[in-house]
Amino acid sequence: MSSDLVASLRRRYQYTLEQIALAARRVGRPPESVRLVVVTKSQPLEVVQAAIEAGIRCFGENYPEEGVTKIQSLPRQSGVEWHMIGHVQSRKARLVTDHFELLHSLDSLKLAQRLDRFAAERNRVLPVLLELNLGGEASKSGWDASDDSRRNAFLPDVQAILALPNLRVQGLMTMPPLETNPEDARRFFRRLRLLRDHLASIFPQADWRELSMGTSADYPVAVEEGATLVRVGTAIVGARQYKSEKEAS
Repeated sequence: MSSDLVASLRRRYQYTLEQIALAARRVGRPPESVRLVVVTKSQPLEVVQAAIEAGIRCFGENYPEEGVTKIQSLPRQSGVEWHMIGHVQSRKARLVTDHFELLHSLDSLKLAQRLDRFAAERNRVLPVLLELNLGGEASKSGWDASDDSRRNAFLPDVQAILALPNLRVQGLMTMPPLETNPEDARRFFRRLRLLRDHLASIFPQADWRELSMGTSADYPVAVEEGATLVRVGTAIVGARQYKSEKEAS
């Protein structure tokens, strides 16, 4: 394994942590209230191996099969977590319950019910985040919460998901429209935080601590608006290499 690659990953990872800490302190938050998920979608196995050697312990994958291939190809490492952050087809639900610590992108009641059944078979409780589509984009998954008139439309689904015994809702996730200026994403991050507070007032029995928002392009702004999980890939591991075969949509 290239020592230069390990050193480069360590340097960029530490820089990102420093930027997260600065953003948190700007708004009076403790830096440790934000977790950095390093996105390794479409990165080859040697990059993930180097990232682990560089001290990275929390990885995010977009495609279940690609993620499982990496998990099974690497020796088990103490403290390493794998998060599923991309859209999950119902037929891939078992892969998530079998291999991932947290699902950021739960986007339907149907998927929740399948995950609950498979998690029960493994005698585990799967932590999940509910994905909200704040930009109203047809290309994005998640419950439509693009304006105030829609913010209660998905409450029956939320109530049904909270009743599933083998899932544990821990918060919300969003992927806002891609903006050239990171400041343009701020209103979407702020809206997710306000929606979290709205849901917490209606369903106080649930744990709404997590807000998964922010990527390489805008994570400092997301932290300023309350992100507890930021998903950063390119800024740490470089451009996607597209060596892994993608799943059919």
